[in-house]
Amino acid sequence: MARDGDINEPTSRFGDHGEVLTDRSDAPAEPPQQPGGAARALLWVLGAAALAVVVLLGVQTTGILPEFRNPFTKEQTDRSQPALLESMQDLSRYVAAEGNFQVVVDLENDRRHVPDWLLNQRTLFVGSGSVEAYVDFGTLAEGAIVQSADGKSVEIKLPSPQLAETNLDLEKSYVFAEERGLLNRVGELINGDPNRQQEVYRLAEDRITAAARESGLAARAEENTRKMLEGLLRSLGFEQVTVTYIAP
Repeated sequence: MARDGDINEPTSRFGDHGEVLTDRSDAPAEPPQQPGGAARALLWVLGAAALAVVVLLGVQTTGILPEFRNPFTKEQTDRSQPALLESMQDLSRYVAAEGNFQVVVDLENDRRHVPDWLLNQRTLFVGSGSVEAYVDFGTLAEGAIVQSADGKSVEIKLPSPQLAETNLDLEKSYVFAEERGLLNRVGELINGDPNRQQEVYRLAEDRITAAARESGLAARAEENTRKMLEGLLRSLGFEQVTVTYIAP
């Protein structure tokens, strides 16, 4: 008798050793594995790390654990040697006036027939400094002070005021602009010059010294010294005080 196609299909097969091999062609397929498992695991790890950081910060705030510091924080170490006293001297100067100056130094070092972008160095430096005008009482000669017989007048002969060395204030001085050629930059990287700014400082000091000589600072020092001595000696009972200056 003929059978339907489904009936003719065997429901089981036998293996080589007699075991039954069940046909699973009609069994339902297994569901595919969800691809989001690894992502969820990563989110759990990140969440746990964030929670640990919050807990550590809270414990640190309470003072239970020591303070955590950035291991890459910039630290400054001062290995300078203590100052050495070289000499001492007594001063007999009376500083009668002081002038404050500012100068702009435009210094350029280049080579002829060489492009500036290749070999050139130009520095604009703003220098601020001061110059003192003083009278040196330590150089008074014998007979520089002459008192009258009645004790009512006195004459004093002083050396002319002098200008002290220019004191360049590095806190107020600064490099405004600087241009360097390609070879200058390469040379500085290979063999840097730590005294490169010394020439600019020296020029600024020279300009300030020249300006102080032409500013009338010495005349101001003469007038201030005269007023100081007149007030001091008149308080001692002298009615007339004469102050003259002798050129060195």
